[in-house]
Amino acid sequence: MPITEILQKNADFYPEDISLVEINPKNENNRRLTWQEYSLIEANPNDAYRKEITWGEFNKKANRFANLLLSRGIKKGDKVAILLMNCIEWLPIYFGVLKTGALAVPLNYRYASDEIKYCLELADADVIIFGPEFTGRVEQIVGRVPRIKMWLYLGEDCPTFAESYDSLVSYCSSKSPQIKLTDEDDAAIYFSSGTTGFPKAIIHKHRSLVHSAMTEQNHHSQTKEDVFLCIPPLYHTGAKMHWFGSFLVGGKAVILKGINPEWILRAVSEEKCSIVWLLVPWAQDILDAIERGDIKLQDYDLSQWRLMHIGAQPVPPSLIKRWKQYFPTHSYDTNYGLSESIGPGCVHLGVENEHKVGAIGKAGFGWETKIVDENGNTVARGEVGELAVRGPGVMTAYYKDEKATNEVLRDGWLFTGDMASEDEDGFIFLVDRKKDVIISGGENLYPVQIEDFLRKHEKISDVAVIGLPDARLGEIATAIIQAKEGLTLTEAEIEEFCLELPRYKRPRKIIFAEVPRNPTGKIEKPKLRRIYCGDSVVAQQNEIK
Repeated sequence: MPITEILQKNADFYPEDISLVEINPKNENNRRLTWQEYSLIEANPNDAYRKEITWGEFNKKANRFANLLLSRGIKKGDKVAILLMNCIEWLPIYFGVLKTGALAVPLNYRYASDEIKYCLELADADVIIFGPEFTGRVEQIVGRVPRIKMWLYLGEDCPTFAESYDSLVSYCSSKSPQIKLTDEDDAAIYFSSGTTGFPKAIIHKHRSLVHSAMTEQNHHSQTKEDVFLCIPPLYHTGAKMHWFGSFLVGGKAVILKGINPEWILRAVSEEKCSIVWLLVPWAQDILDAIERGDIKLQDYDLSQWRLMHIGAQPVPPSLIKRWKQYFPTHSYDTNYGLSESIGPGCVHLGVENEHKVGAIGKAGFGWETKIVDENGNTVARGEVGELAVRGPGVMTAYYKDEKATNEVLRDGWLFTGDMASEDEDGFIFLVDRKKDVIISGGENLYPVQIEDFLRKHEKISDVAVIGLPDARLGEIATAIIQAKEGLTLTEAEIEEFCLELPRYKRPRKIIFAEVPRNPTGKIEKPKLRRIYCGDSVVAQQNEIK
């Protein structure tokens, strides 16, 4: 079954039910006016605080975009790039692409112009649709990507080098284009996060997308009555595939354009959200705001909030312990996945396993896992090896990169590059990225273990541990530490705190600075290595590892 059939089903069964809500807290002053009222007074709809569409409208918008693309010669197998910030139009546009049989190609909104050009060329994109935030970047590459047939613009004041999406789709039919699709048709190209190098183009079929929806719903038991709060970027598999669990059952989703703790709790309260997926920094920010007194929980109606889950990075057990102090009734889950495994869910903890917080869990619904040594042999329980996963959500290939594909896909198994171990109960614990392991004086140091320890310090907001070159030891563990807002922290305090660690695991260098993270919450360790090591040293380290 292609994933577009789920949208058609929702439109048929629940045409008048709300599918998507967009909340833009920056338009706080206009929150009393609905989107419909904005259209009546001919105001700019982008100034609205709240927008909403039904499942029937969602499907019609997708059909209109599909028919526009088909009228311009886009056909099955072509590629359509999406460069938009999170907005209510994002998902109908995505499904409009899929309804043509073309592949949707979401782009990271942090890409610079040359990175946009690189990804468009790598994916063989035929069309790009972009928003006003990207006009300057896109303008720099117009004429430099000859394959692009259409430069589509979503927003007010369309630039002269592009065509207006709103103007064009308004003349298109809202009926289904009736393009025959199967679950074995290619559906999308996603780009790897680039935390370990330049992005690779990842191909997924419709069956992968459908399986991610089934996995998510199986893990978190979404019903039609649940409301999902979507905060992470939709270009990434994480946010979209968690939403797929609600999509599968026709539930409502709220797209929040902002990550301020107050905005998150207000959206949960006002929209009656029951499921919220957070990144570690956002959960920490909420707890810090509560403890500073900036947020008073009694000001919000959070009674319906039943599940808080986290993914994209290892979760410190101390964070969940703090969370449960303020939200004791919440179920908690953590999810592990890669864009190559269609995002989260190939491994998950399970809401019934809170006693194992710190683990990423066991194989998810329809998935298998194993932990192997350098020769591909399964290691004994308790030993560290590389995590491999197998299931219906594994990518088809890296597009136009057979060598890289063969390095990670073997006999249907996806080798993740993540080092892990399994405890006596079969729960998997992440140790670190294979390339992030620090070899210091012949000892393997796993930065995540050191980071988890340091995060227990009451004054630390965030921390990253990397290896820096050392003439004697090869590498030394270096901690980049970000103190909590308004607090001072000294090197002596950190050194004293680390006395509880074995001597060889203690950071030998401490740097107080901001910890950079990408939009999906992952620490940008290549960026830190460039800052503190230099490009030539980074290249040498990667070659060795």
